[in-house]
Amino acid sequence: MAKAKAPRRTLDSYTVKPINKIVKPGDCVLLRPSDPSMPSYVAKIERIESDGRGANARVHVRWYYRPEESIGGRRQFHGSKEVFLSDHYDIQSADTIEGKCTVHSFKSYTKLDAVGNDDFFCRFEYNSSTGAFIPDRVAVYCKCEMPYNPDDLMVQCEICSDWFHPACIEMSAEEAKRLDHFFCENCSSESQKKLQNPHNTRQSDAKVETKRRRR
Repeated sequence: MAKAKAPRRTLDSYTVKPINKIVKPGDCVLLRPSDPSMPSYVAKIERIESDGRGANARVHVRWYYRPEESIGGRRQFHGSKEVFLSDHYDIQSADTIEGKCTVHSFKSYTKLDAVGNDDFFCRFEYNSSTGAFIPDRVAVYCKCEMPYNPDDLMVQCEICSDWFHPACIEMSAEEAKRLDHFFCENCSSESQKKLQNPHNTRQSDAKVETKRRRR
């Protein structure tokens, strides 16, 4: 008669000996890919379990997908450290954990003074079966009407507060970095009209204020 398998037990934390790090549910981690030429997988630990002796630990994870792993692939506005929180759950050996990482909210990531190798950000949830994203739309900027990529340099108009890529306004990155003030084409035209028609100054000011409030 075969011996019954000992029940597995849930752990509050686990020490990954190769990296000497303690991981626990809720932590984001980097896991070793099957292909060593590929970047580490990013996942969030949902649960940790081991056998009755505390060995053979396994982690229940929820995968983060990189843009190139999604159905639509990487697009121009995707940041180099962007990942999507997927609906794909899995179980992996705890020994495949290569390190801990931090997946920031998009807002928190854009406020970092310096981005480390273990810093990522997430602004979308991803359905791995359909390729759908939540939210399915985000704010767009510039004349190109693209979502914000935190890797790209952008300049802000001092009047309407909209943001622009230097290349989209026929400006080099070096020129943009030297700017003390910037007014977009629309706002510059509006300013010229005010100078040419001083009697309409009050009406023009109202248009600018309305634009600010609407944004």
